[in-house]
Amino acid sequence: MFLYGASGHGKVIEDILSGNGIVTKGFIDDDRLLSRFSDKPVYHSLAESDFNVSVDRLIISVGNNLTRKRLVGQLDVSFGIGIHTSAMLSQSAKVGDGTVVMAHSTVNAGSVVGRHCIINTNASVDHDCVIEDFVHISPNVALAGGVHVGEGTHVGIGACVIQGIRIGKWVIIGAGSVIIQDVPDFAVVVGNPGRVVKFRTDIK
Repeated sequence: MFLYGASGHGKVIEDILSGNGIVTKGFIDDDRLLSRFSDKPVYHSLAESDFNVSVDRLIISVGNNLTRKRLVGQLDVSFGIGIHTSAMLSQSAKVGDGTVVMAHSTVNAGSVVGRHCIINTNASVDHDCVIEDFVHISPNVALAGGVHVGEGTHVGIGACVIQGIRIGKWVIIGAGSVIIQDVPDFAVVVGNPGRVVKFRTDIK
């Protein structure tokens, strides 16, 4: 496996892969000052590496949802999945390519997690949730059953979402927020109960 992004997030994914017996062959990063990271070689483009498109897989190890989406659109490769050995995934749950599920997180029965998502440490995704592509569910987030999270949304650390809520695309949910009503696309929501404080203008 190769990781695209030499960062702390990449270090965590490397550790997840190692726990599953998967070797990280190297990092891809455009920082020309980096030649090694986490004791692995750093290549400054995929073409510079020894990536074999018929054998190797890639995970985008970048925390920013919009950057992950942009990079995926530029790359014609196969993507891997990283699931920590301590994560609890129902046999009926589904996880898309490029997604990482981190330590002590839970994805319960009937839930569907899209492509290139981050289900971070200790996050809980209850039954029948739908997590669309490029979403980040931060550490210690709790999603009750039947929650739908739209593309590119970032649910901040420690936030809670009650059952059956629909959160739109490219939303930011602030840390510790409590979401008890549906959230429109591009909203920035904070507080308990969560309230919309503004709408994003950086997404087109």
